Amino acid sequence: MNSLKILSAATLLLAATFAQGASVTGTITNKTTGKPAAGDTVVLVDVQAGMGEVAHATTDAKGSYTLNEPGAGPYLIRVTHQGAPYFIAAPQGSGPGDIAVYDVAPKVDGVSIEADVYEFEADNGQLRVTERYFVHNTSSPPRTQWTHRSFDVVIPADATISGVAAQRPTGLPTSVKVDPTGEKGHYSFDFPIQPDEGEKDTLFQIEYTVPYSGGKYAFHPSESLHTQSVGILLPKSMTFSDASPDFQPIQQDPGIQTFVAKNVAPGKALAFTVSGTGSMPREAQGGGGAQGDNAGAPATPSGPGGGIGEPINTPDPLSKYKWWILGALALLLAAAAAFLLRKPPTAPGMPAAAPAGSAVHGGPHPATVPTPLVVNTTVAATPAARNAALLNALKEELFSLESEKLSGAITAEEYAEVKPALEVVLKRALKRTS
Repeated sequence: MNSLKILSAATLLLAATFAQGASVTGTITNKTTGKPAAGDTVVLVDVQAGMGEVAHATTDAKGSYTLNEPGAGPYLIRVTHQGAPYFIAAPQGSGPGDIAVYDVAPKVDGVSIEADVYEFEADNGQLRVTERYFVHNTSSPPRTQWTHRSFDVVIPADATISGVAAQRPTGLPTSVKVDPTGEKGHYSFDFPIQPDEGEKDTLFQIEYTVPYSGGKYAFHPSESLHTQSVGILLPKSMTFSDASPDFQPIQQDPGIQTFVAKNVAPGKALAFTVSGTGSMPREAQGGGGAQGDNAGAPATPSGPGGGIGEPINTPDPLSKYKWWILGALALLLAAAAAFLLRKPPTAPGMPAAAPAGSAVHGGPHPATVPTPLVVNTTVAATPAARNAALLNALKEELFSLESEKLSGAITAEEYAEVKPALEVVLKRALKRTS
């Protein structure tokens, strides 16, 4: 018996030694120059210890670094290049911690707005507006545009902001803050516009309300960049009037009206009014805004947005955004947990929904099935690989939560409520991967 106890103790000690002695090695590549990023600071961040920095390194001439993990984690790896931070979830096992970075400039060529989409609902004396900007960065060579005023937006002067979020290519949506720029209703995002990753670009979202009695309310959109499409979505029970006129109707779902203005130059005067009351169809929003978990979503979606009908006699310039347009960003923990812990689909040929990558630089484009976070077109080959992807997404969500706390984007009460629940979900995910 004593020998068994000694053996067990030795085994635990050996396991602890390996856990404490684990290290992460990777290479930082500057995708602007195509060369190794030498001299960049790399930090190991402990997700469960208030985002504390637990190890530091500096890349050598080959862009290589090594960080020693003091425990089992979970951890994030942050590299800072020219003042801009880039993150990945620390790889599990012996996987490489490679990270791509870009040179930074306050203004770069190739940045434009692919779509500025308004979604309207009205009741109880308020007009609720969710506005989403899909922003391209096709700079060549690729560079990140970032200052404290990376992206400017204009909303009505009497609007009250209720929520702000942003997302970089291949990552997750994150609550952020906007800063007033002086003139009433003018705000700016302090958030990097990273180069596109394939079809994925940067998303900015701002939600606000304006006082409203059901009569007409006039909007005067002002685009800061060339905009390919300005889209309007509202319930059938509301009325849209184009004062420009620049907007064309697009036939969509029977319960939704869609109007689109194309190729809007910066500063071009647009004007429209909305009136009446109504809500967007909940079934079109994937079960009341939690994009996914497939509650209330169409049973057999054939593309992004599932239940949105095909346009008649005209291409729909907003079709690629449908599931983003018709549902809020999935920042609610319940939705995230339901997605991360549900069993993967087993039907032959069905694509598996998995969070997009491990980088925290996020992007808005979906694959085929709406989910509460982001969908990647890559299907994990094994249950272990799928579990690892889900675990990485949870780590990123914890990072987002800590970032919101540090930036003041979340109250202490909200943090105290969400953090323990998210840690429970993380522990369950860790148990599944063990």
